[in-house]
Amino acid sequence: MFLDSFKVMSLAVIQVFLLGAIGYFLVKKNIIGSQGISTLTQLVIKVTLPIFIFCQLVRNFNFSLYSDWWVFPLISVGITLIGFVVGALFTKFIQDIQYKRQLLSLVTFQNAGYLPLALTAALLPKDKTASMFIYIFLFLLGFNLTVWSIGVSMLAFSKTRRFEWESLFSPPVIATIFSLLFIFFGLNKFLSEIILKPLEMVGDCTLPLAILIVGGNLAEIQLIDIHKKEIFLMILAKLVILPILGLLLVMRFRLPQLLRLLILIQLAMPPATSLSIIIRHYKKEDLLISQGIFFGHLASLITVPLFLSLYHTFAI
Repeated sequence: MFLDSFKVMSLAVIQVFLLGAIGYFLVKKNIIGSQGISTLTQLVIKVTLPIFIFCQLVRNFNFSLYSDWWVFPLISVGITLIGFVVGALFTKFIQDIQYKRQLLSLVTFQNAGYLPLALTAALLPKDKTASMFIYIFLFLLGFNLTVWSIGVSMLAFSKTRRFEWESLFSPPVIATIFSLLFIFFGLNKFLSEIILKPLEMVGDCTLPLAILIVGGNLAEIQLIDIHKKEIFLMILAKLVILPILGLLLVMRFRLPQLLRLLILIQLAMPPATSLSIIIRHYKKEDLLISQGIFFGHLASLITVPLFLSLYHTFAI
């Protein structure tokens, strides 16, 4: 049973990995340069992902069917707190304050959007994919709030730094809020297929482009003077301890199946790639972030199917 599940989960993860590998080698071979990856990133963040969110919510969401929609941002905050506590325990093994902060951020914040969306598309049947997408979009409301507030404070702390409130309202967040209001006021009933169909075609480009970008970003990481101790602690905390806690949670509380899967997936994901954006934006020295993101994603090729298989074997 476990081996069969591990095979299925591994194949799903490999599908996502192969797509990321295309982006990785396009950058390594200089077919797409750094500017090209930046342009694609802006395209996804500002255009295709907001459109994808809008189309999915307008098609599949209504407040009567998802009356507990507000729970998902709270679950996101709860998962962030779990990651923070585990990360804080592991920073006890490190002396330097900057290394502590970067290790803590790597453990606290996961790749909450692109990888879970792509994994959902590869793993679940179509009749469950739409619901899981909605769960992830609602989850991201809480995640973006925490990563662009607490995450920024961890990595860019300065007594003179002014907090940038606009960072909380990224295009995907605005798209989610706008879509919920659009549906709340019943405006989706007047949306013609003539408009929705081409929007869906644009939105459907999001997942392959997003994973390609993740692979391209990994290719740009410079692996010089690898901090083995810190990376080991990060992998142990982020990709072993947190998924174990996720398994215990979903086995202890008999939540709906998709909700249990969402919690486990989020707790099993590698570090958030957005952490490298924060480091660059605030011009902080990248001591661990890039290395943590690279080796975390690499290790997740084993840990993610492992814990998903354990979930499928023992928690369903």
